[in-house]
Amino acid sequence: MNASRISALRHRTDAHAERAMVLAITSGKGGVGKTNVAANLSICLAGAFKRVLLMDADLGLGNLDVVMNLNSRYNLSHVLAGRKSIEEIIQLTSTGVEVICGGSGIEELANISPFQRQRLVDELDRLGHRADVIVIDTGAGIHTTVVGFCMASDHTLVVTTPEPTAMTDAYAMIKVLAGKHYTGRISLLVNMADSIGEGRKTYRQLAEVAARFLNTPVYDGGVLCRDELVSSAVRRREPVVLAYPRSLIADCFATISARLGNIRRTEPETTGFFQKVVNWLF
Repeated sequence: MNASRISALRHRTDAHAERAMVLAITSGKGGVGKTNVAANLSICLAGAFKRVLLMDADLGLGNLDVVMNLNSRYNLSHVLAGRKSIEEIIQLTSTGVEVICGGSGIEELANISPFQRQRLVDELDRLGHRADVIVIDTGAGIHTTVVGFCMASDHTLVVTTPEPTAMTDAYAMIKVLAGKHYTGRISLLVNMADSIGEGRKTYRQLAEVAARFLNTPVYDGGVLCRDELVSSAVRRREPVVLAYPRSLIADCFATISARLGNIRRTEPETTGFFQKVVNWLF
């Protein structure tokens, strides 16, 4: 993305802008490609002239900086300590995506005073008007923090593979969200499928079970087939849509991001995203 395009995104007037739509990208288990999905979809959304803020909220094993080839010096813990402002820890990439690496500061919220917690939340909530879409790369599993980020989001994209263990864990995540009466949209993205047909079958199986036993609709988030170019891009520390922009896998990411970019929240926003995260966690 050239400099003038980035400038146009950053300087767009937002006097009447709506608060950003928040997309949580999660998975029931690790190793299904969740962070790669988050990074590549964010780049595609920015390529469609969306203002995108991408946040690494994997508190234990965050590796978004590796996937995006960023030198991450600061994170939310530095904001908590009063050493940096929220604007100072945001990294603007050449694609126009703004990135907050390493969300370890959220974990420390449990050990600070209510006043400090609210001050941080107020600062973070200003980001809601900075972007059109905030993409949250959560941790894997159904831990409290992961579920808290999902519950606070407008849309949760659950990433799975066709492997039975991944499908079981993806269903467990959907079941937790349904049990907590999640009001956002749940979509399922099938990654590393051997074919589009296998991916569609995996989606149908999980969607039908969720509808039957949880009375919860699960929308089709798309299928990404197994592609060696993804592994090659990871070794180059470059998202595949940048490393191989004319590849089939890049086209698939662009198609999925276009669908996600057209989704809007179904309810008016009354509480900021980060305040809702804190409400769920504490």
